Amino acid sequence: MTRKILAVDDEPSIVKLVSAALTAKGFEVATAHDGQDALDKVALEKPDLIVLDIMMPRMDGREVARRLASNPKTAKIPIVFLSAIGDLDSQLDTLEELKDVEYMTKPFDVKELGDYVEAMLDPKKRAELAHHRSRQVGKLRTMVEIMHRKRETS
Repeated sequence: MTRKILAVDDEPSIVKLVSAALTAKGFEVATAHDGQDALDKVALEKPDLIVLDIMMPRMDGREVARRLASNPKTAKIPIVFLSAIGDLDSQLDTLEELKDVEYMTKPFDVKELGDYVEAMLDPKKRAELAHHRSRQVGKLRTMVEIMHRKRETS
């Protein structure tokens, strides 16, 4: 059975790149171009996983993830955030608030994205990713704290 992925980004070139990368891995890919469109497509397409941009018009990716998490029918859909946001505070806030998500920054490696999606759909590998993510969050938290201390002393 082919797994379905929903690729959500307001930048058409990113949607095409994500779609091509995941189609090449054998996934069926549906697309959306903003947060509201994503929620509509989730209801219609019932994806197995969502690759979700954070900064989008109408509704950002964090709000989409919150709404999906609050609905028992969609709460278990894995999400891979894909964002150009380089702000460490923002990344940490996202990872701490939305516990069951992964986070990749743009620009991204298409092979790595495909591998990430495959891992998120495999329960054993997903548990490994969650363990790795918790270590990353700890490192990120330390980096953010150091940055804040340096700002305060400057």
